[in-house]
Amino acid sequence: MDMMETFRQTYLEESFEGLDVMEAGLLNLPPGVPDNEKINEIFRAAHSIKGGSGTFGFSEIAGFTHVLETLLDEMRDGRREVTQESVDAMLAAVDILRDMLTKLQNHEPIDEVRATEVQQRMEVILGGGESKESGGEAVVAAVSTGGEWKISILPEKELLQTGNEPIRIFRELETLGDLTVEANLDDLPELAVFQPESLYLKWELTLSGDDVNEEAIKEVFEWIDGDGAEVIITAPVSDLVEEKVAEKPAEPVVAPVAEKPVEKPKKEVKKPKKAAAPAAKSAPKQEGSIRVDLSKIDQMVNLVGELVITQSMLSQFGEYAEEASAEGTGANFDWVDKLKEGLTHLERHTRELQESVMNIRMLPVSFAFNRMPRIVHDVSQKLGKEIDLVMEGEGTELDKTMLEQLTDPLVHIVRNSIDHGIETPDVRIASGKPAMGTVKMAAFHQGGNIMIQITDDGAGINHEVIEAKAIEKGVIEEDHNLSQDEIINLIFHAGFSTADVVSDISGRGVGMDVVRRNIKSLGGSVDVKTKLGEGSVFTISLPLTLAILDGQLCTVGSQTFVFPLLSIIESIQVDKSLVKGIAGEKELYKLRDSYIPVIRLHEKLGVDDAKKDLSDGLLVVVEASGQRAGIFVDDLLGQQQVVIKSLENNFMKIAGVAGATILGDGSVSLILDVMEAVSSHKDATPALNVA
Repeated sequence: MDMMETFRQTYLEESFEGLDVMEAGLLNLPPGVPDNEKINEIFRAAHSIKGGSGTFGFSEIAGFTHVLETLLDEMRDGRREVTQESVDAMLAAVDILRDMLTKLQNHEPIDEVRATEVQQRMEVILGGGESKESGGEAVVAAVSTGGEWKISILPEKELLQTGNEPIRIFRELETLGDLTVEANLDDLPELAVFQPESLYLKWELTLSGDDVNEEAIKEVFEWIDGDGAEVIITAPVSDLVEEKVAEKPAEPVVAPVAEKPVEKPKKEVKKPKKAAAPAAKSAPKQEGSIRVDLSKIDQMVNLVGELVITQSMLSQFGEYAEEASAEGTGANFDWVDKLKEGLTHLERHTRELQESVMNIRMLPVSFAFNRMPRIVHDVSQKLGKEIDLVMEGEGTELDKTMLEQLTDPLVHIVRNSIDHGIETPDVRIASGKPAMGTVKMAAFHQGGNIMIQITDDGAGINHEVIEAKAIEKGVIEEDHNLSQDEIINLIFHAGFSTADVVSDISGRGVGMDVVRRNIKSLGGSVDVKTKLGEGSVFTISLPLTLAILDGQLCTVGSQTFVFPLLSIIESIQVDKSLVKGIAGEKELYKLRDSYIPVIRLHEKLGVDDAKKDLSDGLLVVVEASGQRAGIFVDDLLGQQQVVIKSLENNFMKIAGVAGATILGDGSVSLILDVMEAVSSHKDATPALNVA
C-alpha cells in the first residue's frame, strides 16, 4: 500500500470506532432536555467522520453527515429537545454511514437510494423541529434563499507546513454548492527567492446554492480560521433577514406539544454523489488491523532481548565445540552443563515470546458484546417488549479471529431469547413477573476455555412442544428413547423451528443450527439448559485461540495424531470383558456406571497397519458437547503445544480432522476433531438403554 492508502485505511477504521461511540451514545440518550456530555460525545464522533471524509474526497459521507451534525448541533445548543423520533432517525443514519464506509472500504458503489431516504427523514425533523421557548416570541433565523456568498482567504506563508491543504478545503466547499475559485498572485516572488514550503497565494471564492449558510461555511474553515489564515465571509443581502413570530398561548396538555413551525422555503435535498466505480480491478479487501496496548509491545521487546542474550550464549558453545574438535579433545562436562542450561533458557524464552505474541491478538469480548444493545433496542421495539440487557465480563479476552466469527451466533441467540424466551409485558405481569424482562450476557474463564453465557428470565423452552414438533417434522420417531435434555437440544437441528408464523426476527428454521455449526467451526460447543416458566441459559465454550493448541500425541499404526488435551478425560487399558457389541457392528465399553461408544480411529481414518485387538492398545476417553466416547489408539506419546495449520486451506477438508501441525522432527501430524468424531459416531449408533 502507498502512504495515502494507509491513511485512508486508518481513517476508515477510526470512523467505524466513531460509529460505535455514536450508536452507544444514542441508545443511552434519554428523551427531553439533552444531556450535554452525551450529546457532545456523539457530536464529536460525527464531526470527526465528516472532517476526515473531505481529506479523502468522500463527498457523499460529508454531505450526509452534515445533516446529522446539524441535528445534533441544535440539541447541543439547547434549541431542540431529544425525542424518540429523532433518536431513531439518527440511529438509522449511523447504519447508513456504516454501510457507506464498508462500501468505500471494499471499493464498491454506495447505495444512494437508502442514504437519500434517511437524509430526507432527518431533513423533515429539522424542518419541523420543536422550539424550546414556552411563551413570548421565538426567533427564527431565515435560511438561505439563494444568492452568492463571497469568501476571501488570506493565508499565512506557513499554512502548508502545518499540514493544511487549501485544495481539500475547496473540495469540501463544493459539497455545499457551486464554487468558483480565483487565485491572487500578487505576492508570488521571483523564482530565485521562491521557497517551496511557503504559500504565497490568496483566494477569492464565490459559493452559491440553496443549502449554503454561514455556519456550514465556518465549519469548513474552523481548522485554519484565525490560526494559519484569515477568512472573510460576506453573505448575500437576502440572508441578512430575521423574523419574529409570536407563539400561541400554551394550552394545558398531558405532554409538551411542539408549536407548528413557520413554514420555511423548501430546500431541495442533495442526493449523495454516487461513488465512482474503479476503472480497473477493485482493490482487494483489507485484512484489517488491531490496536495493541503499549505494555504488550514492551513485554515482547524485552523477551526478544532475552532471546538475543541466549543466542549469544549458545554461539559461544558452538565456537568451543569447533576448537575442541580441531584439537581432538573431548567435551568438557562443565561446558555441556552450561549448554543444557542455555537450551533451557531458550525453551523458556521461546515459550514466553510465543505467549506474548499470541496475547497481542487477544481482544476483550466487549467488541462482540457492544453490538447487542442495538439489537435489543430494535427487536424489543418491534415486538413491543421491555428488555433490560445486562453485560458482565466484557474485559475477558479472546482471539481476534474468533471474536469476528462469534458475533453472528451471539446475535442469533439474543434475538431468539427476546422473541421466543421473553414474554410480552401483560403476560409477565399476569404470571407475577416484572413487566421488563432481563437478558444477561456474561463472559468468564473456566479451565482452559472461555465461557459465554446468555441467560433470560422468560418462559423457558417447553420440551413437550419441541417433542411434538420434532415428531411432526419426522426428525424423531414417536417411540424414541431421548432424554428431556436431548429433546431440548433438537432446537439445534437444521431446519427445526417451533414458530407458527415466520417473521424477520426468528422462526425461519435457519438460526440455531447455524449457531452450533459456527461455534463448532471455532473448536467450541454450545449447550442449553432451561426451566419452564423461569428462563433459559445458553452456554458457549470456546478455546482461547485458534492458532496454538495443547495437544496429546498418540500413535495409530505408523501415523502420529494429536488430541486436543482439553477434550481428554482419561486414558485406560481395555478390559475386553467390559466390551459389549450392538447389532454385530458397533461396540460399547462399560466405564464404571455407564456405557460409552468405542471409536476405532484406524477404521475412521483408514490406517491399515494399526493394532486391531482392543486389549493391545489404549482407550482415550474424550468428551464433546456433553457426550463421552472412547477412541481406540495404539499408544500415547508425550504432550506438547502445537501450531495449528488449516488443512482445508492447504489441502482439502477431511472428516474428523480439525487441522494439521508440524512436529519437532519435521513430520506432519493430523489434529483430531473430537467433536465431529463423537457426534458422527453417535448418529450412526443405535440407542441403548443401560439399566
